[in-house]
Amino acid sequence: MKTLVMKFGGASVATPEHFSKIADIVIEKHQSFPRIIIVVSAMGKTTDELIDLAKKVHPAPPRREYDMLVSVGERISISLLAMALELKNHEAVSFTGSQSGIITTEEHTEARIVDVRPRRLISSLDEGKIVIVAGFQGVSTKGEITTLGRGGGDTTAVALGVAFDSKVEFYKDVPGIFSADPKLNSQALHYPHLSYQDALKITSQGAKVLHPRSIQLAEKNALELHVLSFNKEYKTSTLISSQSCLKNEKPIYEYDV
Repeated sequence: MKTLVMKFGGASVATPEHFSKIADIVIEKHQSFPRIIIVVSAMGKTTDELIDLAKKVHPAPPRREYDMLVSVGERISISLLAMALELKNHEAVSFTGSQSGIITTEEHTEARIVDVRPRRLISSLDEGKIVIVAGFQGVSTKGEITTLGRGGGDTTAVALGVAFDSKVEFYKDVPGIFSADPKLNSQALHYPHLSYQDALKITSQGAKVLHPRSIQLAEKNALELHVLSFNKEYKTSTLISSQSCLKNEKPIYEYDV
């Protein structure tokens, strides 16, 4: 059965009202994809607020405790989205990164993904539920809560796409990737299709549409990425892929232990 991974960033869940709109997008997609995994970031400025809170208590927070604190933001988002879907009569279940089987290295605040063991996700999908995963976080090989660094939710989505051999869609506040920020420059050039290397070059030069790590992971596994807007009035999008990349027999993640 076809699986779709949908990633919603902080702008798409900036307010409580946004969750109902995101639920509508998910429900519409559910008509074409019987198995859906949603990866959600923290609401708006929540992560920044948690970091500021930590620094008010400790100017250089211990990295383990920092991860424990900032990972809370995504847990708020996943539970609220599950509630929004339930209100619209679609059964959904939320999971933290550790519950989802996102296994990482031991480095706090900048962990790398070692493996994905999505046993609980598979079980819920088999039961017909929509699965919601907290982005940006996982559990180390020693059982500690870890975070993947800023923008790590994109990498979470790609890692799940690799594990399920599925299409990955990123819903942003802009309709694809442009030569400049289209919100600031109306003359910015839109790219309907990019290779992994071209997308990596653009994002590495400062465009914040996708985190470079997520593109690198997609290229390793020849995984197609689709960047589009959560605002339905926009019709453009960007596809990231390459005909020269071949899929591996088994998934490759960020770090080989």
